[in-house]
Amino acid sequence: MTKAPPRLFIDMPLVCGSVITLQKSHAHYLQNVLRLKTGAVVSLFNGIDGEWHGSLIAGINSVSVEILALRQPQQEPYGPGLMFTPLKKGPVEFLVQKATELGVSDFLPTITDFTDVKRFNFERIEAIVIEAAEQCGRLTIPKIEQPKKLNERLQLWPKNTTLIFAAEAGPAKPIDEALRESKKDNTLLKWVLAVGPVGGFSPAEHTLLRGLSYAIPIGLGPRLLKAETAAVATLSCWQSIMGDWTNRPIDRSGE
Repeated sequence: MTKAPPRLFIDMPLVCGSVITLQKSHAHYLQNVLRLKTGAVVSLFNGIDGEWHGSLIAGINSVSVEILALRQPQQEPYGPGLMFTPLKKGPVEFLVQKATELGVSDFLPTITDFTDVKRFNFERIEAIVIEAAEQCGRLTIPKIEQPKKLNERLQLWPKNTTLIFAAEAGPAKPIDEALRESKKDNTLLKWVLAVGPVGGFSPAEHTLLRGLSYAIPIGLGPRLLKAETAAVATLSCWQSIMGDWTNRPIDRSGE
């Protein structure tokens, strides 16, 4: 088994035989960090055209990739959205990185009653999400919405979408039981998982969420989890029961 070639997300069409001129950050990474030479294999994806292998063309003033062969055809993304509150720099960066690796389709930053951090660095979060997608092998980049207040987000709730929220208080089935029951009766096509901020959802928010016909409260065990830990735990359970963890892994032995 050889080492997999570097993967880069490119925001432009990918067509066999075309030559893509890389932006400066990608060129620096390949040429100066990885020290790749002309002819090295590079993988490119754009979230639309699948993943392609190409051949590096290292020039003095620019670095390009000639697109040679389709490695993976594009697949429809299948994963839940994640509703979470803005957190401090370290925890929120951990959350979006791991959630991207776990197949999240959409990030839905949401302001709740107990939200302490109101600032959301969209450009930094987007960069972390793209880097995580490049490294984990997924073919899509999760969408990142601008922050909204909880009431506003619920008022615009999309049809045929189930909301599963981590309930720190009140009655709630264990997440395994709740997901397996939902899977049996699943007539809905989309899912959003929600975790609260430090301190959880407020009593008023618990009442609001429990009153929604499309919302299911779930429990995450006897220990109090940090918001970023709760997000990873919830996503892991969802992927194991509802998602793509039962699929065969991609064979990378020929890379």
